[in-house]
Amino acid sequence: MYIVTSAEMRTLDEYAIHTIGIPAAVLMENAGRAVAEEIAKLLSELGDLEASKPWLILIGKGNNGGDGMVAARHLRELGVEAEMLYAADPAKLTSDAAIQRDIAARMGIAASVYGTDSIRWERYAGIVDALLGTGTAGAPREPYASLIREANASGLPMVAIDIPSGLDADTGEVNVPCIDADLTVALAFLKRGLTQYPGAERAGRVVVRSIGIPAELADREGIRTLWTNEELFLRRFGLRLPLARKADTHKGIYGHVLVAAGTRQYSGAGLLAAAAAIRSGAGLVSWALPERMLDPMIGRLPEVMLHGMPDDERGDWAAVPPEAVLRLAAGKTALAIGPGMGRFAGDAAWLRAIWTGAPCPLVVDADALNMIADAGGLGAWPQRDGAAILTPHPGEMARLTGLTAREVQRDRIGLARRYAVQHGVTLVLKGARTVTATPAGDVYVNPSGNPGMATGGAGDALAGLIAGLLAQDFDAGLAAALGVYLHGLAGDRAAASRPSPGSMIAGDIINCL
Repeated sequence: MYIVTSAEMRTLDEYAIHTIGIPAAVLMENAGRAVAEEIAKLLSELGDLEASKPWLILIGKGNNGGDGMVAARHLRELGVEAEMLYAADPAKLTSDAAIQRDIAARMGIAASVYGTDSIRWERYAGIVDALLGTGTAGAPREPYASLIREANASGLPMVAIDIPSGLDADTGEVNVPCIDADLTVALAFLKRGLTQYPGAERAGRVVVRSIGIPAELADREGIRTLWTNEELFLRRFGLRLPLARKADTHKGIYGHVLVAAGTRQYSGAGLLAAAAAIRSGAGLVSWALPERMLDPMIGRLPEVMLHGMPDDERGDWAAVPPEAVLRLAAGKTALAIGPGMGRFAGDAAWLRAIWTGAPCPLVVDADALNMIADAGGLGAWPQRDGAAILTPHPGEMARLTGLTAREVQRDRIGLARRYAVQHGVTLVLKGARTVTATPAGDVYVNPSGNPGMATGGAGDALAGLIAGLLAQDFDAGLAAALGVYLHGLAGDRAAASRPSPGSMIAGDIINCL
């Protein structure tokens, strides 16, 4: 559930060792045993590996290498032969790693040193990466770099201990070279770099294993980055999924969403946002749209109330006074604004009037985000009294912050948190492993969803879904994190029902909510 940086992990390690009194050797023993057990599971899953072939453990000079040496011992206990390859002179090992070196030698585990003899990779069933742990930064140096390249070229199954060597533990950036793992056994807690792309791809399947550090220490140390799943929503928020309803209930309990979205050119954006809002469980949904669009939309979504806005027969928002939207927002419990709205002269001032005057929480998406960006960003705007949720994709986030999209993607978690705290908003930074950050500094990383959701209208559906949850009296952070998770689950259901994920459309996602 908790996601940590390398610095946070060091703090947790030190507290467990020096304050609680758990010896470092015990943590290392637990780590190595956990890795060996996961390799044994992998062997049974692969099935086609030759049982007579040993696994090769690549040993670095730090605690990660010590974990690997322990894993070699426990693999033998599980009936899996293991050999060790030291990246450098093992005589230079110190502390607990040196102790494990001596134990392995006394147990007769075969060992060699990289560079002294050529490696016959075909002799091995698989590789364990115990080279570089979370304490290293930057591109691997020699001899590690050459060893990583050779391991990747071998084509053998690879298991990384804690994090693939060469992967930035905090951002998910991939240095050159970097281990390309099939499985990563994360020790104690998930590391940030394992949750964000491109690092998540290099990590392969990730399994988190306890090594004896109490999970509650993360709360004590103020770890505020979390992995969203059903357990999180139950333990942290008391929500059991799928959301249930009491038998004695009525639509008035579940809020009233106003969606202000769409133009003649982009009418589907408003339609999708409104459809997702009603599918969210909101009791009532109203859709405000330019009046010229009204007749074509009648009957397209009979569960949603349509409100034509005065547009001088233009079919866009340029002639719609913001006061008309504010009057319609009175009495509503959430307002989603921006999908398919288009751009028009004076749109930033128009949106600012709604930003400052809307009496209900806001979900700001798509064109509305670009209006804010072109007006100098939120730094030039007053903080709202009520909640605001911004839902940018990386390109929109780049415009909001003045960064490039590449810079946005470089540290999604850190950037999202800083922006949310600085501007007092909840931020949903969309993309693979969507990041939700709150004004209080909490961050939720979402694992649900699939590449088939990279389709037009999926973001409009997400904005409507979040607004629908917001209308049901969920606070902004929970509405956003839960909306992102449910949106991804719906996408997974939709993909499973299609011949190919690439054939999925936004309407499929909404139908699977």
